[in-house]
Amino acid sequence: MEWSTACLDWEARIVAGRSLVPDGLPIDVARAEKALRIFKRLKVKDIIGKPTLGEVCPQWIFDLVWVVFGAHDSAAGRQLIREFLVLISKKNAKSTIAAGIMVTALIMNKRAMGEYLILAPTKDVADNSFLPAHGMITEDNALYKRFKPSDSTREIINRLDESVLAVKSADADVVGGQKAICSFIDELWLFGKKASSANILSEVTGSQVSRPEGFTIYATTQSDDPPTGVFAQKLLYHRSIRDGKIEDPTSLPLIYEYPEQMAKAEAWRDPTTWHIPNPSLGYSVDRQWLATEVRKKELEGQDALSLFIAKHFNIQAGLGLKDENWAGAQFWTAATNKRLTLQEVISRSDVIVIGIDGGGLDDLLGLAVMGRCKVTRKNLLWSHAWAHEIVKKRRTDIATRLDQFAALKQLTFVKLPGDDVYQLADIVMEVEASGLLAAENAIGVDSFGVAAITKALTSEERGIAKERIVGISQGWKLNGAIKDMERDLAGGQLVHSGFELMDFAVGNAKIVPRGNAISIDKQVSGSAKIDPLMAGLHAQVLMGLNPVASGASGWDTDDLDALEAKIEAEVARAEANALAEAKAGAVSHVY
Repeated sequence: MEWSTACLDWEARIVAGRSLVPDGLPIDVARAEKALRIFKRLKVKDIIGKPTLGEVCPQWIFDLVWVVFGAHDSAAGRQLIREFLVLISKKNAKSTIAAGIMVTALIMNKRAMGEYLILAPTKDVADNSFLPAHGMITEDNALYKRFKPSDSTREIINRLDESVLAVKSADADVVGGQKAICSFIDELWLFGKKASSANILSEVTGSQVSRPEGFTIYATTQSDDPPTGVFAQKLLYHRSIRDGKIEDPTSLPLIYEYPEQMAKAEAWRDPTTWHIPNPSLGYSVDRQWLATEVRKKELEGQDALSLFIAKHFNIQAGLGLKDENWAGAQFWTAATNKRLTLQEVISRSDVIVIGIDGGGLDDLLGLAVMGRCKVTRKNLLWSHAWAHEIVKKRRTDIATRLDQFAALKQLTFVKLPGDDVYQLADIVMEVEASGLLAAENAIGVDSFGVAAITKALTSEERGIAKERIVGISQGWKLNGAIKDMERDLAGGQLVHSGFELMDFAVGNAKIVPRGNAISIDKQVSGSAKIDPLMAGLHAQVLMGLNPVASGASGWDTDDLDALEAKIEAEVARAEANALAEAKAGAVSHVY
């Protein structure tokens, strides 16, 4: 039997409040119904009156239980859909769902000494699932006779066959050597922030190779920062399955988020849309509480509001729109053109300038290629960055992000100092070969980082004239470029490639007042790198000089007065250069 877990009409379904479980899945109805009966009978101890899950859960949770236990070949003893991703907003009973599903799995277990696992990133998160599971056992006399819960070990043990449900935290408990049949991974977004998480999760889920009846459920809210590590990988993969870009019938995404256009239009401001990221609205999520909290966060400022909408409306953080962030960040996403490659910039431009920044062992080396469109006159920005392998050890907090950018081919890791500079120089020469690199003030670099780059570009092999490389003053002296880029973004005058690397850099940029001016400060921005953005600002400075391409004459023969003045200026500059060379030769002769 063939089936697909894609849900191509998910946008219409989610807006209408319909199930996100696709049609045509292979369901063992008898097994699904049995599991649902068990699940619905479990009691929720921390709700007044201790109701059953069947009395307090919305339909989407029953749909999840149905497909998790029903997508199973009972004759072969094989689970047909083995991985689930549930992206849900905060307070949609995620931890209670974890407890209910895994207690149901333990009750239905057929393997003696079988192991079931709820894995959380921290002890507190683990307790959020263990306490409801503990209550489900102790509040049912029949279950309490059959199962023995242990507060000290956070385990529930079947007295008859010694099968066990363990609730563990990755920050304290040993998770190696697991033999879990089924695993529920809670708060995947927090795992995404830990460099070791990929190994931990591989260890946890790897046991299913010899347990074909098993499954893994990843459940999470959105991250308070742009998705990273294993969370970013799983989210991208499951979105691709949902959208039909990847065919994987063994994985099922249930992603409760706004369609892209609604997210861009800030549909979360409309209370009639709140059911989209909150399918438990009216159950565990209170509409009035949400409305009150939104108003509070708006008054508290952008920092508080940004965090709140990430957690309660599943709005993916992209640019960290906080109070101290660069004002251009709020216009950055709207200026995206994913088709804008380096070759596209070259083919569409009448002149190109280049900005470069960074390059230390702890830094990224950022490159910005900015062209002026010969049709629209808009600025077109393409970026790339390089990093030494050692930066992942020195900046472990961003190591997973850098690996992500490398996988997207937006960043290149090098092992030897200098390799990054020479690879950058090769791209500069590609632009130079097009005849579009500016004749003067073509390449802008940090005034304190000129030497290695200048040496590479002016070598005999490459032959860029030293006069075309300009040192760009930093700090408050970049105030004009910062403001110009803000205006260009807001007015649609600047278009960029929409790289996640640049989203990262733009989101990290912190504004520091300097008298009547502002600067984007590397020290204030910390280890979260901004070098690619700084390279873009250097290119912005040069583009503001109204450059002319080296392949163009730059002589306007329609304006004779200006032409005559330019000829006189060029003659005077040539005479001055000749005089300087003559003096230098005389000095050399004396010595």
